[in-house]
Amino acid sequence: MLPLIVFIFISIQLLVVAYIDFKTRKISNIWILINFLFFCVLTFLYPHTYFWNLNALLFPAAFLLVGFGLFIMNIMGGGDSKYLASFYLLVPLAFQETVFVYLLYTTVIVGSSLLLFNALKNFDNIILLIKIGDVNGVKKIFGKKFTYAPVIFIAWMWFGWQNRLIINY
Repeated sequence: MLPLIVFIFISIQLLVVAYIDFKTRKISNIWILINFLFFCVLTFLYPHTYFWNLNALLFPAAFLLVGFGLFIMNIMGGGDSKYLASFYLLVPLAFQETVFVYLLYTTVIVGSSLLLFNALKNFDNIILLIKIGDVNGVKKIFGKKFTYAPVIFIAWMWFGWQNRLIINY
């Protein structure tokens, strides 16, 4: 089971982080520290749900490694990948894969929608740039990163709604 108080804490925190990320396009490292400290506290409060285990740290470590690669390729912000890794510390091991699937679906839906919206909004420019052979101009139109914390928030809410019986509300 996922403790209701933990679900609520993560939901409120994600809402705040998503708002700040949307407004400033930055995620402070303080959130990473808060998540790590909260994880440490949770290991004492809920030792059957949260524990220090290599398996429990696989998703956070993977997000750090993959996120670093995406940061190097200018696809994802450094704060996004660090926050996502620390967020996964708060997701119980039993739900990490499920939350990942919701995050993946949400990323594809939001990313595709933004890509389509951007293509429609800049359609005339794209056609012109293609006609004159300006590949870099087309890349600039599509090469914009989007704030990722709102996507994480949407995925978490979707997970919570679909799995409300395991959250006890």
